[in-house]
Amino acid sequence: MNEADVKTTLLLYLQSGRDALLWKLEGVSEYDARRPLVPSGTNLLGLVKHVASTEAGYLGDVFGRPFTEVLPWMADDADNADDADNADNADNDNADMWATADESRGSIVDLYRRVWEHSDATVADLPLDAPGSVPWWPEERRDVTLQRIIVHMIAETHRHAGHADLVRELVDGSIGLRAGNENVPSGDAAYWQQHYDKLERTARAAGGR
Repeated sequence: MNEADVKTTLLLYLQSGRDALLWKLEGVSEYDARRPLVPSGTNLLGLVKHVASTEAGYLGDVFGRPFTEVLPWMADDADNADDADNADNADNDNADMWATADESRGSIVDLYRRVWEHSDATVADLPLDAPGSVPWWPEERRDVTLQRIIVHMIAETHRHAGHADLVRELVDGSIGLRAGNENVPSGDAAYWQQHYDKLERTARAAGGR
């Protein structure tokens, strides 16, 4: 396989993760897009904001091609800038994991799409063995190649798309891999309740309960 074909394959998997993540936002209210569903605060729009910010760094700064827009929430003190209750929490770095009331869903989705364009240009312009440096990684493994970072970003994106799967199910019960290929058995609410009950019985039996 030549380098162009490898790039095409890598970008195919990266894009499928991007699309899956955005699909999980479709059809939910502004409240449901933002509300925390687990104790860590994980939420749908925050996942998109986080992955967009992360990709801008890995496929931008790492190769000396910084994303053209400033992302103020990535500053060290961003999460505490307007929160007096957190003023003493200097280690709080969760500002990229949630959207403020002033940040519209559309603005974050559009930002993510602009990041894609910037990232894809990096992949197109550089060879797969192009050297880069990840300043936020430990020094002994900071030196990387473009191919390694694309693979890293594929893993990162699909990991968070998986988080979005579960968060969306908690919002309204919607499940599935991606639009047009849900990759789950078809079944109504009764079917899924029966399945749930079977797994609960199995878990109790295995746990001696």
